[in-house]
Amino acid sequence: MNRRGEAAELLAAAFLRARGLAITERNYRCRFGEIDLIAREGRTIVFVEVRQRRSEAFGGAAESITAAKRMRLVAAARHYLARNRGVPPCRFDAVLIRGEPPRIEWIRNAFGE
Repeated sequence: MNRRGEAAELLAAAFLRARGLAITERNYRCRFGEIDLIAREGRTIVFVEVRQRRSEAFGGAAESITAAKRMRLVAAARHYLARNRGVPPCRFDAVLIRGEPPRIEWIRNAFGE
């Protein structure tokens, strides 16, 4: 991962922590893909995709989460959940970081299965 991506993930993690989420994992990797952040909000497991764009000249951060990317995230989340007994409540969020200085947008339930 490049420095800019790492900085974006650290910023997103701090943003979510300040809003009461507990970050449990960063950069969870498996054969299906990678999940940027995994957090807990109460009993809910939150899988977070972090996207950063300096400008929207070539499309915004939200638009960069393609159907193929969503499929990989869901597969990686299933892999992560397979090590738990039962399936706890979970959701997929997106943290979008735009511009300089950075503006953060948090989309809860950004997509589902």
